[in-house]
Order: sequence, then structure tokens, then C-alpha cells
Amino acid sequence: MLTWTGEGAESKPKHSMVASLTLLFLVAYGMMLLLIVEQARTINMQSNLIHVLFDDSAQLSAMKGKAAQKQYAEAQAKAKTQAPSTQAKTQDSQAQTPSSQANPRAGAKNERSAGKLKKPAPLKPPKDTSDDADERRALITI
Repeated sequence: MLTWTGEGAESKPKHSMVASLTLLFLVAYGMMLLLIVEQARTINMQSNLIHVLFDDSAQLSAMKGKAAQKQYAEAQAKAKTQAPSTQAKTQDSQAQTPSSQANPRAGAKNERSAGKLKKPAPLKPPKDTSDDADERRALITI
């Protein structure tokens, strides 16, 4: 007849639940393992990319430094080639007007400061009307 304990009917669902939970755990563990492996690969690739970018940056900085040195050397060579021609021009002008440069230091000073522009003095802002003291609220302190 009827059994009150029902042991025979319940034993099969327990085994099927344990098997499905075990299978689910193994699938989740496998997916987690794949995620960890992919993250490790991504981290290694990013590390390699950082190293490559750092090397490229160092090479670019070296190239810029060499270009700046080359440009500076060319400017110095150009200045040296132009210096004798400008000296000859200044000697010709000195021969024409010797009285205009009685003090050679003043002429050198003018040549140096000719390329520099003086900065104008900063302007003071207008006085704000709210800064004026209000006579009605003047505090008297002893």
C-alpha cells in the first residue's frame, strides 16, 4: 500500500540533482579556467606592447635630439658665414659716419637689445566700486 517514508521515490531525483550540479560546477570551472588563461595572454600582450611603445618613444626622442643638434649646428654655421659679411657692412657704415658711434659699447648694447622686445608693464585693474568703504557702516575700534 502507501508508504509514509517514500524512500524509493525520492532517491532517484537526489542522484540526478547531484549529477547535474556536478556537471554545472565542472562547466563553470572550465569557463573560469579559460577566462584566466585569456586574461594572462592579454596581460602579456599588453606588456609586450608597452615595451615596444617605450622603445619606439626612445628612438623617436633620439631622432628628435639628433635633428635638433643638426639644426643647431646648421644655424651656427650659417651665423658664422653671415658674421663676416655683416661685419664688413658695419665697418663700411662706421667709415661713413664715425661720429654716430663714439662709444663702441653703446653700439654693441643696441645690437643686442634690438632683437629683444620689452614687455609692457602690466596694467592695474580699475578700482571696484564695492571696495570703497561705506561710511554708514564704518567700525570704530579703540
